[in-house]
Amino acid sequence: MDGTDTEPVLASKWDLPLALFSLIRVAFGDLPVWAKVIVFGLVGSVGVWTTVSWLRGRRSPAR
Repeated sequence: MDGTDTEPVLASKWDLPLALFSLIRVAFGDLPVWAKVIVFGLVGSVGVWTTVSWLRGRRSPAR
């Protein structure tokens, strides 16, 4: 392949999750366990907070 093709290349549905998993594995692979727990705890807390806020917003009556 010489890079002059004009046809689009379709990505697999697993390309993005695999890339994100690889990024996380490389970024946090050398951290000690206690640091991983803190980082993932903070990220998880933000995810839960965002989900709860979104669900509360959906349950409120429309104005």
